[in-house]
Amino acid sequence: MEGIESGSKQGKRVVVIGGGIAGSLAAKLLQFDAEVTLIDPKEYFEITWASLRSMVEPKFAERTVINHKSYLKQGRLVTSPAINITESDVMTEDGSVIGYDYLVIATGHNDLFPKTRQEKLSHYQSEYEKIKSSGSVLIVGGGPSGVELAAEIAVDFPEKKVTLVHKGPRLLEFVGQKAADKASDWLESKKVEVILNQSVDLSSASDGNKIYRTSGGETIHADIHFLCVGKPLSSQWLNGTVLKDSLDGKGRVMVDEYLRIRGRSNVFAVGDITNIPEMKQGYIAETHANVVVKNIKVMMSGGKKKKMSTYKPGPELAIVSLGRKDSVAQFPFVTVVGCLPGLIKSKDLFVGKTRKARGLNPKLV
Repeated sequence: MEGIESGSKQGKRVVVIGGGIAGSLAAKLLQFDAEVTLIDPKEYFEITWASLRSMVEPKFAERTVINHKSYLKQGRLVTSPAINITESDVMTEDGSVIGYDYLVIATGHNDLFPKTRQEKLSHYQSEYEKIKSSGSVLIVGGGPSGVELAAEIAVDFPEKKVTLVHKGPRLLEFVGQKAADKASDWLESKKVEVILNQSVDLSSASDGNKIYRTSGGETIHADIHFLCVGKPLSSQWLNGTVLKDSLDGKGRVMVDEYLRIRGRSNVFAVGDITNIPEMKQGYIAETHANVVVKNIKVMMSGGKKKKMSTYKPGPELAIVSLGRKDSVAQFPFVTVVGCLPGLIKSKDLFVGKTRKARGLNPKLV
């Protein structure tokens, strides 16, 4: 096993597991105050909520897929999955053993990612070519990803037949009924066929016949399909570590008001894997990261607990992009659809803002 140790910043070794929205920001913000190691299976960070735009405009991904080393100038990167945690070390699949004084778990959801940025960019190019050459598209899953992908295709390729199938009684079940209805009406105005309360047997279109069957007995012709359903949390691996008692019944990591894992003074969790009862969204994960960074800095400087920041969920806001100009937005007291909320998100999808937060030029690759 390869040990990664250094005594240059005694008591200030911070290991961040997971290079997504929260983990990348935490590593970036701590790199000049601590000896930071970022552990991630891939070489890049992706602005995930912008990925659906990249499927219809591959060039867009050049700003949204960012090598970790572009913003992590001072920290160390270990490109391998974490497989174990002890009281003092993190072990990775490639045999590295990384000692820590503070640990941040930011592993998000399980998904299959290409390892390199170039592979990811090539993936978007091939998805775009598939969409461009098809006459009809089936999208399975009516959450934010499915709705946003249907909208992107309907706006950029209005001549294509798009069908969206969702097993639930309404789209966007994470927001209110009013927002869901407005999104559904918008999609139908763009000639997207929305089928609710049904699932699709994706294996029914084998042998290249391009005919899919739904659980309600309907048939759908589609040249290509995209599966846009939620991915499981990436927390099960913690069952084999010293943090095995930190998961609740749904596999979420239990945290206190300082975002420390319960019963631990130096181990934090951020982002979607936490058990905080709130919407799981990118801007919230970034807020988690900012709180944890402040708290680690206080602890490293020997500050008292009363100086630490607490995290309280704020009012729930949600903006679902509908193509390049429109969106549906749910604010605490009002829900709106169209180009006004679209001005907030849909043109740039917060890409410039997210790049800037990591010290990168908002506009350039």
